[in-house]
Amino acid sequence: MTAEPVSLPDEAGSYLQQLGARVRDARTRLGLSRKALAGKSGVSERYLAQLESGQGNISILLLRQVSGALETPLTELLSEHDGHPIELTLLIQYLEKLSPKKLLQAKAILSSAFGEHDPLARRNRIALIGLRGAGKSTLGRRLAESLGAPFVELNEEIQREAGVPMGEIFSLYGDNAYRRLERRCLERVLERNDRAVISAGGGLVTEPSTYELLRNACFTVWVKASPEEHMQRVIAQGDLRPMQGREEAMADLRRILAERNELYGLADAVIDTSNKTVDASQEELQNMYNIST
Repeated sequence: MTAEPVSLPDEAGSYLQQLGARVRDARTRLGLSRKALAGKSGVSERYLAQLESGQGNISILLLRQVSGALETPLTELLSEHDGHPIELTLLIQYLEKLSPKKLLQAKAILSSAFGEHDPLARRNRIALIGLRGAGKSTLGRRLAESLGAPFVELNEEIQREAGVPMGEIFSLYGDNAYRRLERRCLERVLERNDRAVISAGGGLVTEPSTYELLRNACFTVWVKASPEEHMQRVIAQGDLRPMQGREEAMADLRRILAERNELYGLADAVIDTSNKTVDASQEELQNMYNIST
């Protein structure tokens, strides 16, 4: 006895038709025959024929093999929305191959060329980025007071969340755990504060998704200084560790600044506190923010 075809609700049938069309389009784009795709994915031609005709009842594991062979994200094949234009698909594939640093640069270029969704929505939050010793905390507290807004030291939020001092977080849990804590604390700060001045840790910019979240939610200012002033201020804060190997510490500082220069440079504004009094830097920061709003 021949099995009757299974009758599907219109919505389910339409979804399978869309899925089949996406697989077929992706295969065509790569110039693969159905036989070639079967060999590349390890999925039989019969399954592929059913899938492409909209009759597929294929397991997620087999579909994952097909998506890998088609060099197309599984999420794209499974999307419930209409397929992307070919230009968007190719652009996504290109962007996926970029390094985290270049991806941030590409986003900045696109935002500059085509505008942001809501460029004024993030002006109520100001985030100061840069290495320790540039003056973020001092200037941030002053700016928050002048604006009547809360001041948030993100590292203090992370320490409170972890329940241990900052240095112990790295030694006990490692950098990856710290970055997860940093992301979680930033999300909470943004959720709780429509207006705030935030001082971010110097390494936040090296975590692309967290830095993107900060830049999307805040007006960002890179507070910078010369390597020599960074060093002097850290020592003045009571941290004498750089004195134990000053030449090596200075070389590391210069290297870190050079590595992060492009990332810090993605901020909305830059203020250089080198050879300036705190009052002069505060006035410059205040004027910068007033102009931006």
